[in-house]
Amino acid sequence: MTEQQHTLKQSVALMGVGLHTGEKVTIELCPAAANHGYKFQRIDLTDAPIINADIDLVVSTERGTTLESKGVRVYTTEHVLAALVGCGVDNALIKINGQEIPILDGSALPFVKAIDSVGIEAQDAERLYFELDENIPWEDTEKNIEFLAIPDKVYRLTVMVDYNSPVLGTQHASMYSLGEFKQEIAPCRTFVFLRELEYLAGNNLIKGGDLDNAIVLVDRMDVSQEELKRLAKLLGKENLEVSIDGIGVLNSLKLQYENEPARHKLLDIVGDLALVGRPIKAHILAARPGHSGNIRFAKVLKNQIKKQQGKGRYFNLSAEPIYSIQDIEQMLPHRYPFLLVDKIIELREDAIVGVKNVTMNEPIFTGHFPGNPVFPGVLQIEAMAQVGGIFALSGVEDAHLYSTYFMKIDKVKFKSKVVPGDTLVFELTLLSPIRRGLVEMAGIAYVNGKPVMEAEMLAQIIKDKTE
Repeated sequence: MTEQQHTLKQSVALMGVGLHTGEKVTIELCPAAANHGYKFQRIDLTDAPIINADIDLVVSTERGTTLESKGVRVYTTEHVLAALVGCGVDNALIKINGQEIPILDGSALPFVKAIDSVGIEAQDAERLYFELDENIPWEDTEKNIEFLAIPDKVYRLTVMVDYNSPVLGTQHASMYSLGEFKQEIAPCRTFVFLRELEYLAGNNLIKGGDLDNAIVLVDRMDVSQEELKRLAKLLGKENLEVSIDGIGVLNSLKLQYENEPARHKLLDIVGDLALVGRPIKAHILAARPGHSGNIRFAKVLKNQIKKQQGKGRYFNLSAEPIYSIQDIEQMLPHRYPFLLVDKIIELREDAIVGVKNVTMNEPIFTGHFPGNPVFPGVLQIEAMAQVGGIFALSGVEDAHLYSTYFMKIDKVKFKSKVVPGDTLVFELTLLSPIRRGLVEMAGIAYVNGKPVMEAEMLAQIIKDKTE
């Protein structure tokens, strides 16, 4: 039985400060189209650039997970991503007017409550899971980090943490299914050891730090009251009475669970593995995890997805066309022998799928490798560009008055030759919102479900005709 994708019913905003920058920031969780995934948008910057929630864009795992695209960063992404996953949201645009996601109370619960306040709704698209058909182990022997993913019918997590600390000791936490996330995992707050706190505060690395948004674990019991007062002053809390409770927790917060630190590590894993790009059905076991280990293991999982995709990408070529060849002729200025798209079979808010049937009757084969016909790579690029042009013009009124012109072609790779009898399927996805007529897309060309070519393209829509 298939499951549908979901997005938020409406937008919802939260305000807070960044844990490390201390900057006040507003974050808005917005609905998004099917197959959009998670994307961050820096609305405080010119042109409001978008950063995909993609494991390949992680540039730092120091004190949180940081993404960067084209020089633009967003910090501390893990808690909001964990909340979206835990609430069953597949597609969301996360708008932020600063560089760091607010820490709020140090957990994912405020984001969960915000999502629940507006609700989620099903979309007309199937949820495509990452499912395992084999065990996937990974370890860092130097840092003693271990991960193992094994096949399962649900998303399940088991975590063990051990910091050789007499306070924290060895802790375990489990989530038997994603349905437990809201109640058992989302409320669990981030934590820091007292030995780390003074360094972080003294070097302005936790400008938004507060004794109310993190659990401080004291790993030695000979801490003087004067030392505690100095730490409180570093955090800008001179008037706060600071003490250590019987289980080595500094501040007025009480642990919600005896294993709250381990549960928060589990929360971080959910957020970091969201960057794989698909909902997961597997049992993930982790020993001594952290953001660095989470991200490196997530890359292993993404490589496994690519390996599975190499077995074949399915397209329903018999589906009723969205645009037939007659429709395409009304949109593009090209004609035989240079009209290289036969039909469009999918058209989404941010993506398009077009088809080109390669036959021996192509005039190019009379002179290109006679006796050993191969469809030229440059014409594959042109065909892909025409599919992208149809996407660009599909949202333009009086499309026949406009043309799309190349501005840039980048990251072109040819993986296999294309010959007569092949059916080329081009799938293009929008890389950023269309602005000032500029359309930037990434495309993959398939034959029999296998990638044969890929490229990124930038084009501009220009009105060059009148009625």
